[in-house]
Amino acid sequence: MLKIAFCLRRLPELSHQDFRGYWYEQHAPLVRKHQKVLRIARYIQFHSDPGALSERLRGFRNSPTPFDGIAEIWYESREALETLGEDPEARKASRELLEDERRFIDLSRSPIWVGEEKVII
Repeated sequence: MLKIAFCLRRLPELSHQDFRGYWYEQHAPLVRKHQKVLRIARYIQFHSDPGALSERLRGFRNSPTPFDGIAEIWYESREALETLGEDPEARKASRELLEDERRFIDLSRSPIWVGEEKVII
């Protein structure tokens, strides 16, 4: 199993609530629509909680400002992800998702990477 982790920061003009609402109510159905053509095995949204508990943890560790959310996109194999560019329908779906992401994500401040999970507990 291969995973993409996408640490999201919202566009500055959006409130945290507006960001979360759009991401869950508009973007998630779009990902679901393209699941098969993009060979997505699993998609998870991890919404941050900007409340007092997060602030206490951040203060205790002297941590930077948290991300607004993390998207996890799972693929059955590296090959499933690496060969997406060969499929015109997958390229079209990827462009549609990217256009939508530009509506609510500050892409220049939102790191993305591919990796493998190592389960410890």
